[in-house]
Amino acid sequence: MRRSLAPSQLAKRKSEGSASDEEDWHPESVTQKRRKSSIEVNSRDCFLSPFRKPLTQLTNRPQCLDSSQHEAFIRSILSKPFKVPIPNYQGPLGLRALGIKRAGLRHALHDPLEEGALVLYEPPPLSAHDQLKLDREKLPVHVVVDPILSKILRPHQREGVKFLWECVTSRRIPGSHGCIMADEMGLGKTLQCITLMWTLLRQSPEGKPEIDKAVVVSPSSLVRNWSNEVHKWLGGRIQPLAIDGGSKEEIDQKLASFMNQRGSRVPSPILIISYETFRLHAEALQRGSVGLVICDEGHRLKNSENQTYQALNSLNTSRRVLISGTPIQNDLLEYFSLVHFVNSGILGTAQEFKKHFELPILKGRDADASEEARQKGEERLRELVSIVNRCLIRRTSDILSKYLPVKIEQVVCCRLTPLQTELYRRFLKQAKPVEELRAGKMSVSSLSSITSLKKLCNHPGLIYEKCVEEEEGFAGALDLFPPGYSYKSVEPQLSGKMLVLDYILAMTRRSSSDKVVLVSNYTQTLDLFEKLCRLRRYLYVRLDGTMSIKKRAKVVERFNSPSSPDFIFMLSSKAGGCGLNLIGANRLVMFDPDWNPANDEQAMARVWRDGQKKTCYIYRLLSAGTIEEKIFQRQTHKKALSSCVVDEEQDVERHFSLGELRELFTLNEVTPSDTHDKLRCRRCVNGRQVRPPAEGSDCTSDLAQWHHSADKRGVPDAVLLAAWDAAVTFAFHQRSHEEQRGVL
Repeated sequence: MRRSLAPSQLAKRKSEGSASDEEDWHPESVTQKRRKSSIEVNSRDCFLSPFRKPLTQLTNRPQCLDSSQHEAFIRSILSKPFKVPIPNYQGPLGLRALGIKRAGLRHALHDPLEEGALVLYEPPPLSAHDQLKLDREKLPVHVVVDPILSKILRPHQREGVKFLWECVTSRRIPGSHGCIMADEMGLGKTLQCITLMWTLLRQSPEGKPEIDKAVVVSPSSLVRNWSNEVHKWLGGRIQPLAIDGGSKEEIDQKLASFMNQRGSRVPSPILIISYETFRLHAEALQRGSVGLVICDEGHRLKNSENQTYQALNSLNTSRRVLISGTPIQNDLLEYFSLVHFVNSGILGTAQEFKKHFELPILKGRDADASEEARQKGEERLRELVSIVNRCLIRRTSDILSKYLPVKIEQVVCCRLTPLQTELYRRFLKQAKPVEELRAGKMSVSSLSSITSLKKLCNHPGLIYEKCVEEEEGFAGALDLFPPGYSYKSVEPQLSGKMLVLDYILAMTRRSSSDKVVLVSNYTQTLDLFEKLCRLRRYLYVRLDGTMSIKKRAKVVERFNSPSSPDFIFMLSSKAGGCGLNLIGANRLVMFDPDWNPANDEQAMARVWRDGQKKTCYIYRLLSAGTIEEKIFQRQTHKKALSSCVVDEEQDVERHFSLGELRELFTLNEVTPSDTHDKLRCRRCVNGRQVRPPAEGSDCTSDLAQWHHSADKRGVPDAVLLAAWDAAVTFAFHQRSHEEQRGVL
C-alpha cells in the first residue's frame, strides 16, 4: 500500500481540512476524487476492500472520564471470557479437570475369571430388565485380589483375607468395620493383612480405592520387619513410611506430611509406627482421618484404661483390625476391651456389658449356683461367643503341619548340682517370707524370694552378690562356693541346666550345621550365655532391650542369612519374644519358664514358622523338684490362667492362694520330675512308659498325652541323648506331626 493511502494519513488530511469535527467522513469518496483521473490507468489502485477500516475508531473514541469510570471500563474489556474462534466448538474446560479419565463403564481391576483368582466381592446377578433400568456406569464390579498375592496365599490365608475384607467393609456386621485376627503364631497374619491393605488401597465395588491411607501400629521391634514384609510381597508397587527413630520435630514433620496426603494416588499410603511413638505423637495423627488402622500384637490393648488404648481409640477411623497370635484368655473384661476397640458398641457400654453378660456368667460359674443361674450363665456365654465370633477369626497351628517340617518339642528336667541344692535348702530355712507363709501370713517380700529361687535354678553365680552381702536367706552361703570362685567366670558345672546346655551346644556344633536360639527372662542369664560362648569360642549375637530398633532388624537379617557364621542368637523374651522371624536357626532353648504361658509360646514360635526348611527342636529346661516345675505346672494345668493373665511377677501374690504359695517354697530332691508325679500317669509303670500316647496326639495335646521318658529309651533327638548323662532326670517329648508334607 502506498503511504498516501494509509488510513492514518487519510484521517490526518481529513482533520486538517474539516471545519467541524462532527462532519461525516467518507474515505472512499476522498480517494475517488483525488485519483479520479487515474482510474482508467490502473484498475488495481482504484480497488479498495470494503472491509478496510482505520486503525483507530475515531467515531467511537473514548471520552476523558474520571479514574473510577476508566477502571470500570478497562475491567469490562479484560473480563470478557475467551472464545474459541471455531463455530459450535464446546471445550471441556470447567466440566472436568485435565488429565483425569472420563467417566465410563466400571471395570474390575483384575480378571475374576482367571485361574486361581481370589474374588472378595461378586456383584449380584441382574436380569435383563434390571440392566435396562439401572445406570450401567454405576453398576458395582468384582473386587479381586491382585494375582501377585493370590498366587502365593495358602488356603487358610485366602479364607482369612476374605473374612478381613468382609469385616472392614461392614458386610459381616452392618454398621461395624472392625475385626480381630487371632490366628496362632506362624500362620501368616502379616501377609494376610498386607493383602487386605493393598486391596483396599486399590479397589472397591465402586471401581475406585476404598481407602487412601492405612496405619500399622506394632511393637518397636517389629516396625522394620513390617516394612521389609511390605517390600517383600509388593516390591516397588508401594512405598511405606516406617518411623523407627528420630527427633520429635522430625517425627512430627513426617506424620504431618503423611496426614496431608490426598487423592487417589498417595505417594506413601502406609504408615508403620510403634505403639510408643504413636502414643507420644497421637495428636499429629488425630488431625485428619485414616482409612484403616492395624494393631499388631493387639493383646496390648486388653486394658481400656491405659494411654495407648485411649490414644488409638481416638484415631479418626472406623476400619480397625487387631492382630493377636496370643490366645485370648477367658476373661470377660478382655473380651469387652478388645471387641469394643474394633467394633464400638457391639457389646453395648461397659455397664450394659457387665449387667447383661459378666454378672450372669460369673454367677453361673459359682460352685454354689442354682440350676437356673447356671442355665442363664450358659445362655449368656453362648450369646457372647456368637457375637464375638462374627468379628473374630482364629485358626490353630495344626494347619502348619501341611507346609512346615516336623517340630519336636521337649520338656527337659535337670537335677540341681550339690551347690544349688544346698543353697536352695538354706534359703528355705532362713528366708522370712517362707516362715511367714508357714505361719499363715502372706508378705510382699515373697516376690523377691521367688525371683531369688528362679535365679538360683539358672546358676548360683546369679545370686553370688547376695551371698557376699549376706542378704536375707543367704547368710553364710558364701562358704559353700568352691575356693577361688569368681563371678566373672561361667563354670557350667555349678548348674544342672547350664551343664545340659553346654552339652547341647557342643553336640549341635560338632554333629550338624544347625543354629541355636537361646531365650531367657533375665539379662543376667544372657550375660552367662555370653561368657559360655566366649569360653567355647562360639560366634553369637545378642538381642535385648538395650539394642536400637534399626540394629535389631540388621542383626536378625544377618543371622538368618545362610552365609552368616553366627552360631547362637541370644534373645531376651521380654525384648524380642513377639513377631521376630529367626528361621535361620532350627533349635531353640527356653532356659527358664515365664509365669505367662503366652510369653513362652511367643518365644518358642520364632523358629518354627514360614520359611523354615529343617526339622525344629525345642528344649524347655526345668530344674527338677523346684519352683520352676511349679510355674510350669501352672502353665499346663487345664484351668491355669483361664480367667486372668499374669503379665508381671508383681501380680503373683494376687493370683496365688496361700496354700499355692506355700507349695512354691518347697524342694523335692528325690523326684526325677515333680510334674510327672502330679500327672498320676497311667501309661507309665515305675517311671517308664509302657503305653504310647493316644493316636493323633501332637504338641498341642495335654502333657499327659506326650511321650514320657525317665531314661534314654525313646528319646527322638540325638543331641539330647548325648546330653542325658550330664544332668537330665526326665523328659516329656512330642512331635507336631508325623510326616513332612508340602515342604520344598
